[in-house]
Amino acid sequence: MLTSHALLQQFWHDGRHDPAKVQVWYADRGAPGDRSCAVGTAISLEPYYLTIRTDTGEKPVPYHRILLITYDAVVAFENRKIQGLTASIMDHGCDNSAKEKKERSGPDP
Repeated sequence: MLTSHALLQQFWHDGRHDPAKVQVWYADRGAPGDRSCAVGTAISLEPYYLTIRTDTGEKPVPYHRILLITYDAVVAFENRKIQGLTASIMDHGCDNSAKEKKERSGPDP
């Protein structure tokens, strides 16, 4: 089994894969449910962490915080910390940009 880092490198550097089809859920202290998600187009791979571009800047995320990786909506990596929770995590989707904007602007009137 590949590590999360090796799997992401394969998705990024193997011409048979499209990084835009990748979604990564990661532990994110303070976020709703203490986890967030990013799509491949917002991710850059570094040796010890991945960088996620958000509306508010860049966020470094160490590879050990990755909980789940999907490719084209199929689970490719599941951290054993979340075994059995994958379906419920994926049900919440991966569009955090709308959530971040709402949190900064406050509740709906």
